Amino acid sequence: MAELYPWQAAAWQQLSSRTEHAHAYLLQGPQGIGKRALADRLMTLLLCKMPGHEPCGACKSCHLLLAGSHPDHFVLQPEEADKAILVDQVRSLVSFVSQTAQLGGRKVILIEPAEAMNLNAANALLKSLEEPSGNTVMLLVSHQPSRLLPTIRSRCVQQPCPLPTSAQAGEWLAHTLPDVDTAAREALLALANDSPLAARRLHDQGALAQRALVVEGVKRLLKQQQSPTELAEGWKQVPLLWLFDWFTDWSQRVLRYQLTLDESGLGLSDMRKVLQYLAQKSTMAKVIALQDWTLQHRQKVLAKANLNRVLLLESLLGLWMTLPGPS
Repeated sequence: MAELYPWQAAAWQQLSSRTEHAHAYLLQGPQGIGKRALADRLMTLLLCKMPGHEPCGACKSCHLLLAGSHPDHFVLQPEEADKAILVDQVRSLVSFVSQTAQLGGRKVILIEPAEAMNLNAANALLKSLEEPSGNTVMLLVSHQPSRLLPTIRSRCVQQPCPLPTSAQAGEWLAHTLPDVDTAAREALLALANDSPLAARRLHDQGALAQRALVVEGVKRLLKQQQSPTELAEGWKQVPLLWLFDWFTDWSQRVLRYQLTLDESGLGLSDMRKVLQYLAQKSTMAKVIALQDWTLQHRQKVLAKANLNRVLLLESLLGLWMTLPGPS
């Protein structure tokens, strides 16, 4: 059975105590807070033949679901990581909805992430979402509900998923990564915006080592010890979205410091002195222009646009290299 995280206790109590369930729920919140685990747990409860406030774990339905062979559940995800959910996939879902439940109970559908549906796929889902046949419940998991069609959102019961407190996030990560020192765990949580599961994934993907490589490169760039081309070539293993997340964050912190002179807003210690130096040596107009450029191109990265990675990074680093000095 999916893990129930400590910060989800109240939400689970609310969901599991319902005597009647809506035909569709939209479980929403930032990535890395355990929405999928909560959806999986709710799916198990909805399919269980002897449910209380928890799935029994012993009935035929629970055993089939654990084995991944339950005939009355359907999980819809992109066929490839970071790709769209396509209309043909949704048509398969619609066909499933029209069928009779083989175990004589509910059918449950889980869609994650719901915002991955392209426009045709989302439109194909609407009728089934509004009038699902039989005893069908749809669970939509969304990291960015604003990207969903309003007609999708309006047909679901909105279920905001709780965020952990800083203490809960820190305690969970310490329990999960006992061999990682406190400073590294705090850095991971900062990079993950306090989403503990996202912090754990960053650790598993070696994010801190990759960031250290990038930070050292930025320092060498500003000292004119390395060129944008050399750095762009040397960062081939660093995910492009990480790079744009970090550079977007850094440009925002430079601008914030220029406006407030508040050193506490300079972020992680690895770049504080660099950002403070840039804030003091750059004009606000240049920082705003850099921030606008970075945000625009980050959106293209998020949209999986066909970008020339090396040229894109060369352009980004060229802007950063010329940031200090007059406009």
